[in-house]
Amino acid sequence: MNYRPKTGFWLTDSSAPAAEIVAKLGFDFVVLDVEHGMFDLRNLEYFIPLLKGLGLDVWAKVLGPAQEPIQQALDFGADGVIIPHIRDVEHAAKITAHAKYPPLGDRSLSGGRTFGYNAWSYDQVQDFNRTVQCFPLIEHPDGVRDIEQIAALPTVDGFQIGTSDLALMSGRGYSQSEADWADINKCVNAFKAAGKSWLFPAWTEREQRWALDNEAPLMLIAVQYHFLRAALSQAKEAFDVLAIGASERPRAVSL
Repeated sequence: MNYRPKTGFWLTDSSAPAAEIVAKLGFDFVVLDVEHGMFDLRNLEYFIPLLKGLGLDVWAKVLGPAQEPIQQALDFGADGVIIPHIRDVEHAAKITAHAKYPPLGDRSLSGGRTFGYNAWSYDQVQDFNRTVQCFPLIEHPDGVRDIEQIAALPTVDGFQIGTSDLALMSGRGYSQSEADWADINKCVNAFKAAGKSWLFPAWTEREQRWALDNEAPLMLIAVQYHFLRAALSQAKEAFDVLAIGASERPRAVSL
C-alpha cells in the first residue's frame, strides 16, 4: 500500500470562506488554534459542524490543560483535541483523562450533539473512547524525558510536537538544529514503538521531506494568516516591480 499522509491546515479564526477554500483544495483536516486564535464558545459551536459538513476532520488545540475546554471542544463535535502545556507523564495522565469517558477517563457526559440529541448507550460511550483522538502537545523538556511513558498511557492516542516552544523551554531558538531533531526523533520513535499516531508541523520544505521520509500520518503544512501574508506580499511585490518598470519607460509625448 502506498503511503500518503493526511494534510492539515492551521486555522486561527472562524472564517467560513477560508474553510471552504481549504476543503476545495483537498486538505484532509484542520486544527483550530483555540489557545492563541480568535475563537470563543459560540464560534466553536457553529464552526465545527460547518467544517465537518465540508468533509474535513476537525482537531481543536484547546485553550489549556483543563477539563472544561477539552470537554467543550469534544461536545461541539471535534474529532480530536490537542492539549497544550503538558509537562510530564503525571500531568499527561491527569489531563488526557478528561478526553475519555469512564472507566478509561473522567470526561463528563453530555447528551447533546455528541449523541445526536438523543438517548445515549454505554456502547456508544465506549465507541467514542476508541474513535475520539487525544493528543498531548509535547513542548516541555520534561515531556521529552517522559515520552515513552506518555506514549504508553491508555488515554493518549498520539501526540503533536511543539517545536518552537520546546526549543525555547530548552534554552535555545528553534533552528532545526541537531538538538531540535534529537528531540523530534526521540518523541516520534516512542510513539511509533507504541503503535500510535503523530501529527507533525511541517512548515518548511526540509520538515516536509523529513516527515514524508518518516511516514508521518498527519502533517500540518500551512497556517492561515502566514499564507495570507505571503500571498499579499507576492502580489504587492509583483505590482511594485511592474510599477517601477512603467515609471522608467519613456512617456509618450502628447501633441
